[in-house]
Amino acid sequence: MRLERRDFVKLAAGAAALPLLSSTTLAQLTPTPPSIRPPSPAERGAMARLAHSFMDRYGVPALSVAIGYAGTVVHEDAFGLADTERNEAVTPRQLFRIASVSKMITSVTIFRLIEENRLKLTDRVFGPGALLGTDCGQPPYSAGIDQITLEHLLTHTAGGWSNDNRDPMFTHPRMDHAELIAWTLANRPLERTPGQHYAYSNFGYCVLGRVIEKLTGQPYAEHVRTDVLARCGATDMTIAGNTRDQRQAGEVVYYGQGENPYGMNVRRMDSHGGWMATPTDLVQFLMHVDGYSRPSNILRPRTIEVMTTAPSYSPDYAKGFCVNKFGNWWHNGSLPGTSTIAVRTHGGFCWAALTNTRRGNSNMDGDLDNLNWSMARQVAEWRVA
Repeated sequence: MRLERRDFVKLAAGAAALPLLSSTTLAQLTPTPPSIRPPSPAERGAMARLAHSFMDRYGVPALSVAIGYAGTVVHEDAFGLADTERNEAVTPRQLFRIASVSKMITSVTIFRLIEENRLKLTDRVFGPGALLGTDCGQPPYSAGIDQITLEHLLTHTAGGWSNDNRDPMFTHPRMDHAELIAWTLANRPLERTPGQHYAYSNFGYCVLGRVIEKLTGQPYAEHVRTDVLARCGATDMTIAGNTRDQRQAGEVVYYGQGENPYGMNVRRMDSHGGWMATPTDLVQFLMHVDGYSRPSNILRPRTIEVMTTAPSYSPDYAKGFCVNKFGNWWHNGSLPGTSTIAVRTHGGFCWAALTNTRRGNSNMDGDLDNLNWSMARQVAEWRVA
């Protein structure tokens, strides 16, 4: 998301457009849902033309989008084919893998536990007396591992295990979570001291999922569905399967562009990249953690502020959310066969867009972001700029 982005909303028919300034101001100014109308047929047509142009450019079989405001989903649409072999048209109700957009969900779940005084950001994760104790292998660990805290994992500053060609989450596919974590701690020493350097880490969010399981005594997905997603009205979300034969009812087919979308252990990615959702699910989730006054959020305002405040050494990434100086929050997701984005704008909107392919070495992710902004601009009364 470009840092110069600004957005504003016309608060009522005939009212002047009011630039929105800060999260505090937004919480006071967010209007009631009737002040936003759905797109007209002509506006929907303009949005569809933009969608098809994007799909043609990147060879996207299916694209699904949703836009929400003040607790109401004001627009949803889907374009193209969920299954090209069967010529099956995609609908807004169909599920897509959301990849790393899952990290927002894991972060919110962690902050729910923090609000319940069951966790602190300063809690250590590994070693005697830590959150996971010695569940993941006995010390001595490599230098620094027993100093990693919950906050380090949330902010991708644990000091190692980054999303590169050695990403632990894409190795040893037959290992379960505990085996993979134990192997990584034993074989992959940290590259830096924890808390000093940002390096995006899928593995760190895998570990956060195990913290949730340890504290709640429930499987990760079960706890998240009950404690977070159900409270947000996102009732259809689930963890994806690995193979095409493991597709669930209503799930699209994924198409690789030179890569295999069914060659990964997606189930093991649960807390860092394993969720499936509709765009509407994601919009409902975001609207319940967006810091605005409508609808009621499932986290306290101070908790949301902490969750979406980036450290000085990583100004563009807070705790499960990418952020910028204009108060926009978002996360992209990308896997073979999947390119996704979910956004909370500082003008009161939340939106999401999901596809069933990706094109490597391209600007597809950036153009998917641009597409959302461009589609929203087609509705005159919304005045998104």
